[in-house]
Parts: sequence; C-alpha cells; structure tokens
Amino acid sequence: MEMKSKTLLILYATQTGNTLDVAERIAREAERRACTVVIRSTDDYDANSLPAEDTVIFVVSTTGQGDTPDSMKARLTVFWRFLLQRNLGSHWLEGIHYAVFGLGDSGYQKYNFVAKKLDKRLSDLGATAVVERGLGDDQHPSGYEAALDPWLSSLWSRLNEIKPHFFPKGPDFLVSNEELIGLPKFQVTYHNVDDIDSRLSTATDFKYLQMQIGRARSMSSGKVPHEKCKPDAFLKMVKNFPLTRASHEKDVRHFEFEFVSQVIKYEIGDVLEVLPSQSPAAVDSFIQRCNLDPESLITVHPREMENRHIDNNVNTLDVPIKLRTFVELTMDVTSASPRRYFFEVMSFFATAEHEKERLQYFASPEGRDDLYQYNQKERRTVLEVLEDFPSVQMPFEWFVQLAPPLKNRAFSISSSPLAHPTQVHLTVDVVSWTTPFKRKRQGLCSTWLASLDPEQSIYIPVWFHKGLLPPPPPSLPLIVIGPGTGCAPFRGFVEERAVQSQSENDGVLSEAKGGGFYAAFSRDQPQKVYVQHKMQEQSERIWNLLCEGAAIYVAGSSTKMPSDVMVAFEEIISKESGAPRESAVRWLRSLEKAGKYHVEAWS
Repeated sequence: MEMKSKTLLILYATQTGNTLDVAERIAREAERRACTVVIRSTDDYDANSLPAEDTVIFVVSTTGQGDTPDSMKARLTVFWRFLLQRNLGSHWLEGIHYAVFGLGDSGYQKYNFVAKKLDKRLSDLGATAVVERGLGDDQHPSGYEAALDPWLSSLWSRLNEIKPHFFPKGPDFLVSNEELIGLPKFQVTYHNVDDIDSRLSTATDFKYLQMQIGRARSMSSGKVPHEKCKPDAFLKMVKNFPLTRASHEKDVRHFEFEFVSQVIKYEIGDVLEVLPSQSPAAVDSFIQRCNLDPESLITVHPREMENRHIDNNVNTLDVPIKLRTFVELTMDVTSASPRRYFFEVMSFFATAEHEKERLQYFASPEGRDDLYQYNQKERRTVLEVLEDFPSVQMPFEWFVQLAPPLKNRAFSISSSPLAHPTQVHLTVDVVSWTTPFKRKRQGLCSTWLASLDPEQSIYIPVWFHKGLLPPPPPSLPLIVIGPGTGCAPFRGFVEERAVQSQSENDGVLSEAKGGGFYAAFSRDQPQKVYVQHKMQEQSERIWNLLCEGAAIYVAGSSTKMPSDVMVAFEEIISKESGAPRESAVRWLRSLEKAGKYHVEAWS
C-alpha cells in the first residue's frame, strides 16, 4: 500500500489512439516532476482494484452519439458495468482522488458524454475530484489541446497541494526536457537475410500478405486493443463507377467487392474497415529522407522503461520483416499529421539553430495555436514536416514511436448479404479539400479505392465489425434518414427487405404498400431544402408510422444533421399529437432507451 500511495495511476480508454496520446503526455509531465506513474488501458484493468489506489487520472473519449470506446465496451462487465453496480454504495471509493479528462466532438449531441457520466459515477461512489473534469473538443481551432493545457496546469498545482508525496523533490522541481527524453519506447533489431521465415515462400499470395500485415501490425506502436492484427478477409474490386457527374463538386463512388479469401458473414448495418495503401513514391521518399535501408530486415520490440509501466499490448513476433514493408503497413507518413510531441523530440535532433528554436516554440504552450495552423489545419504529413526541417536526423526508433499509425478507414456497408452473399458494396465520397494556404489535399483511403481498376485484382485487406445500426426485424416499420453518403447503410436495408418480401426494390418503397421515398436536393433551388424539411412535409405519415411502433435510423454527417433531425421529430410529434414539446422530447428519449432510435454519424 505504501508503494501504491506514491504511484499515480493513469487509465485510458481509446478508440482512435487519441486518449493514449493524452495519457502519455500526462505521464511525461508527471515524470518531469519526479512522480512515478503507471499507465493502463481500461481493457487491461480490474475495476475492483480501484479502492486500493490513491489517485487515478482517467482519460476517456466519446464516439458517435455518446458511445463508449471499444476498449471499454469489450470489458464492460468488469469495468464500466462493475462501476454501475448498485451494491457498491456511496463510500466504496471514499478516500480515493481522481481526475477525468474527456475527448469529444461538440458536433455530436452527446458531447463528451462518457467523461461526464464517469465523473458523476466516481463522485457518487465517494471519490473526490482533484480538479473539475476537462473536456477536449475536436471542433476547437486548436483541437483538444486547447482544453488540455490549462487542465494539466490546474491538475499539477492542485496535486502539489493535496498529494505532496507524489513529488518527493518538491513542488518546484522540474526535470529538463533534455534529461527526460532518454530512449524511445521501442527498440529496432536488424537481422540477417537467413532469418526470414521459410513458411512465407510457400504461402499463397493473400496468405503471404495476411502474414505480412499481421507481423507488421503486431510490432507496431500504434496498435490499439480493439484491433486485430491480421485481416478478417481479403476483397478484390469488381466494380468502380461514379454516382455523380464529372462536373459535380463531389465525387461519390459505388464500389463492389468480392471475397478472395474465406467469405465472412456480415449483417446489414455492419461496418467494413479497410487498410489503405500509401503512395509507394512517398514511402520511398520518407525512407530516403531518413537515410534508411528499405531492404533491411527488422523486428520491433517494446523497450523497458525505468519508472514507467505501460500495459504491453504489442504482441511482437520474432519473424523479421522488411523495413519498407513495416513503414508501408504501419506508419502513416503520407496523410496524417504528427502530434505536438513529435515536434518536441525533433527539436533535440535539429542541428540548425533556427530550426531548433522554431521546433521548440511549436512544442511549447505559447506556440500551440501557431503549430495548429502550420500542422493540423494544413494537414502536413510526417514527410512534409521533415522536408521543412532538413537538419533533423532522428533515429528510426523515434519514428516508430511517434509517426501516426496507419489506421483502418471505416465505411458503412451498403449491401445486404441476402442479396449478395459473396460480395460487399460500399458507397463512398472521395474526400478532397483545399487548406487555408490553398493546398489541395485528398483522403488517403477513398482516393486509393477510387484509383483502383477492377481488372488489376488488387487484394484489399479488410475487417468487419458491428456498427451503430442494428439489423431490424423484418416486420418492423422503419423511418430512415440518410443525407449524402448517409444513404449507404440504408441501401443494404432496402435490399434486405426486398429479398425478405420477395418483391422488387420499388415495391418495398412504394407508397401503395405503406412505404415512401423522399429526396431532398439541397442545392437544386435558391432556397436550400434539407432532410428535415422533407420530414415536415411528411409529418402526418411519420406520426402514423411512429404510432405503429416504427424504429428510427439516422446516418450521415455528424455536424448539425443529427440534432436538426431530432428537433424535426420533436416538432412533428408535438404538432401531430397536440402534446407539449417536453412530452415529445420524453417520447424520443423513451424510443432511444427501447433501442428504437439509432444514429451513426461521422465527421
């Protein structure tokens, strides 16, 4: 207990890796103050141990419409559900101090819902907050760090007052960044060519690729608990055609894929994750800029860190992999922007004084906004940043640790397995935009998919998982709202109903059979028409469907659309029932609790 009382525990629950980044930053700042820290994922922590802790810092994120990250969901029965047990009582965490920092997006209705709910529950169980919860907002011009910087300042100030034993060298002690940087968390070992696994030479093409991906991702620093290293399956594209005219401002594509490995059973409403391919030329440029040998055979292992304990979720294998393959499959050097700590570490390896000063400024709280304008707003890549600071020569181990991980891209499946048992379809907006400095940027995965020729038979690694739109029973009436590519999952819904009713698609949607199809063409007239306007036009029909027990499904942009649709439903229910608006709000809440109001939104 004496040892525990001197250790600060940091628990994080991650969906995209952002919460781990925040947890790591809190740990670094604690170490600078000579405080010993332990970092654990909620995936790897028994909530029953909480009463034995002294002080716990929670970093959690909220995804979608108030959803808990997968690492919390996966162990719901032993972590979050454990905390919700009624028999724990209001004194269970008495004497325990805690702090909560949440990452969310104010574009969603339930902004930072998980952080708020966790904060309240810890308080209800008798724990004492060190500081008021911090809420990071992706919509802020400086991202979540705009809230994190002042929150951390308050955290250290308050902990110094109430928990001085965490800081044995006093409240004013601060290790310099130069002393603290030490060694990277990962060690790269180089091997001889004889170490290559002989199994690879006899594997089929996609089996070989599967092993390569599995080995690379198992060694990657960016692996998060909910991901599996090896793909569930491989697909090949069989159709790629545009749904929009060439002159249209958007390029929306319909993709059809067939399984080339085992067929995976999926359901309507499921999500397909795709591992995108990076530009080979850009990968080569990165390797050349870093003076690396692309043909080197490497393995990557976590390095033991003194005074730091982090859950080891990197399941390294001893089979070496080519350095170029490792970079190509695990390190996003061509599309994602690096974090602030990347610039801090770069400053130690800059030999040109003006570059060192600029990097140090970017890494400081004072330079946060300028870094955001230079880095995130312009979506500068790792390669572009390195080209802007040519004097920096950083060891490859630091790139392994700090380069953004190459992440899977998630798409709502737009087909029904009943209609297409050996295929998967996607409806994809090919992402492109112009930065404030008029630089043209493109989405990595959507652009790559759009560039594929079905005749090439490229193997595409994919993963399947449940989305936020559960398959409805065949007889349940549905109200579906899907503006833009939000229509994607509902294409699968319509196909499924058509097969189930053994009728054509237009039969499923025909008004004569109780259906209906209403399109809002927002830009076809001077006054914009959105889905909520079409809903108002069909107010009576919507009310009748709700009275028949219909479920509501909403998919599309996460900015204003979900809340605008919710408001439209409130107005319709109030108008058609003659009840006050408050009753309409309660009606919709009861639908949510009954599992009959579902939203899948993305930014």
